[in-house]
Amino acid sequence: MHIPDGFIDGPTSVAAGVIAAGGIAVSLKKAGEDALESRAAMTGLVAAFVFAAQMLNFPVVSGTSGHLMGGVLAAVLVGPWLGSLAVSMVLVVQALMFADGGISALGLNIINIAFIPAFCGYGLFLLARKALPATRSGVLSATAVASLLSVVLAAIGFVLQYAIGGNGAVSVAGAASAMVGVHVLIGIGEAVITTLTIGAVLATRPDLVYGASDVPRAQLAVAA
Repeated sequence: MHIPDGFIDGPTSVAAGVIAAGGIAVSLKKAGEDALESRAAMTGLVAAFVFAAQMLNFPVVSGTSGHLMGGVLAAVLVGPWLGSLAVSMVLVVQALMFADGGISALGLNIINIAFIPAFCGYGLFLLARKALPATRSGVLSATAVASLLSVVLAAIGFVLQYAIGGNGAVSVAGAASAMVGVHVLIGIGEAVITTLTIGAVLATRPDLVYGASDVPRAQLAVAA
């Protein structure tokens, strides 16, 4: 899903950059207010895992690509504020050191890959949690649903950006069909990986899972 330089026009890219910078500033402030030492350490591990996962790219259309995102994984483990920062940090490193995503498109990529999955995805996770029992299986089911839908939402975010300022030869309808269709499949894979990862952490250190902090430890220890 990384957007290359020039794929979205300058004004749209600049506006996205301003939004991304503002979002990072707010996330830094909010994370600084409630970040625990253990969660800060976990954030680094999450960033490393997401970085590795995003190295698996799937070509989609005209220079764009799809891949596992990790936004919901990060948000469920360390919260949406730190989670969005972890993924944003990964995107900055990828753009500056590996040319994975354009420098001018960095704001666009942060919105699509960090903010939408971390914030919208975590919101979906909380909604699913309310509809499910406060158990291990409830947490994991909510994780799966949020992971899948967050990837689709991110693809829709790209389509909206492309509709506003796209420079590609592909029509908006064509881009929407390619991006959303492929990212439904990618979302299924992300849901599986994210759920397995959260399940492994719950089995060993449930205290490190931000999204399950309200669930009694006894309920997390059993596969209900």
